[in-house]
Amino acid sequence: MGRKELLAIISAIMAFTAMAIDMMLAAFGDIRDDFGLGESSTETSRVVTVFLLGLACGQLIYGPIADRFGRKRALYAGAIIYIFGAVWCVFAPTFETLLLGRFVWGMGGAGARVVATSIIRDRFEGPAMASAMSNVMAVFVLVPIIAPSLGAVIIAIAPWRSVLWFCALFAAVIVIWSFRMRETLDPVNRRDLNPRTIASGYWQVARTPVTFGYTMATVFIQASFTTYLASSELLIGEIFDREGQFPVIFGAVAILFGVGAIVNGRVVERLGIDEVVNRGFVVLAILLTALVVLTATSNGTPNFWLFMPIIGFALASFMFLMPNLTSASMTPLGAIAGSGSALTGAVRISLGALLGGFFSEQVQTSATPLVIGIATMTTCAGVTVWLVRRGGIRALLGR
Repeated sequence: MGRKELLAIISAIMAFTAMAIDMMLAAFGDIRDDFGLGESSTETSRVVTVFLLGLACGQLIYGPIADRFGRKRALYAGAIIYIFGAVWCVFAPTFETLLLGRFVWGMGGAGARVVATSIIRDRFEGPAMASAMSNVMAVFVLVPIIAPSLGAVIIAIAPWRSVLWFCALFAAVIVIWSFRMRETLDPVNRRDLNPRTIASGYWQVARTPVTFGYTMATVFIQASFTTYLASSELLIGEIFDREGQFPVIFGAVAILFGVGAIVNGRVVERLGIDEVVNRGFVVLAILLTALVVLTATSNGTPNFWLFMPIIGFALASFMFLMPNLTSASMTPLGAIAGSGSALTGAVRISLGALLGGFFSEQVQTSATPLVIGIATMTTCAGVTVWLVRRGGIRALLGR
């Protein structure tokens, strides 16, 4: 594979998770009806958070597998479980069974996430890795643009569970395409698959100050994303009373994600990771201050035409943080990239899902919890990055 095709398939592999999340958003109304939930029930947000928890837990398993047997075998194992989880949800008779199936589905998606990040670490380094990560995310964020609309189209002509079949088919197609991809794990870097080696690898990752610190910063950024994703359907449909326009509005915000990722990919190699991250936090501070003022002065129901563009640009600004901090956290890991990707991804997604789930479930009739959640988490991310650079994390770990 050439570089462009490699980045394209990595993007498609990462899209496993986005497809499983974003296509389901359009089905929330049908899920409420099908399982007897309230018309404005926030319980549907658990369809997102439970999947993310499965995604987090599964990465701890696939990391050592990817470091021992190679990236492709880990991908195939994950894809099988991913498809099984999707089919499980198709036949789920109760909401609780659906959530259990979503957890299994997330466990399968974890293999794809670990493999995608590990391949990027195998093939690129430093700013080039950050640029590659941004290019992947630029393609990856196309999924949120089209997935809710695609899900709505499928639901308009078929039962909502047809969306689940579509996700399973998508995974099968990408697996077939991956047969063209060569294994990127160098044989000399293969690690034994035994408890002591696995524990040693994870301990090494956890004790690396830059990795630990930047991973914690991305936890707070992930929490902000999760808060918006899990509450977006209620925010747009109930608070702004634009339910029919949800796919278009959600897609428009996702376009800004893509633009941010593309711009980051072009500037990070020229300016460096630290400078881009600094500027990203400055822009976020301005935008989030505007959001807080706007929401506070409107009793939690701000003007739609002011609120959505600002939050869209704020979320897009995360594209100058997430890929760069993720790349920086992976840089010291080298031969244990699989374990590093697994542990950092598990921590990022699990804690991000729990924090984001808490704030998203508060979003019912007001946008205030959403804004407070994102502003708080972004501040925590900025403080954590500052501590890493000042040596605070190194001192904390005794390194």
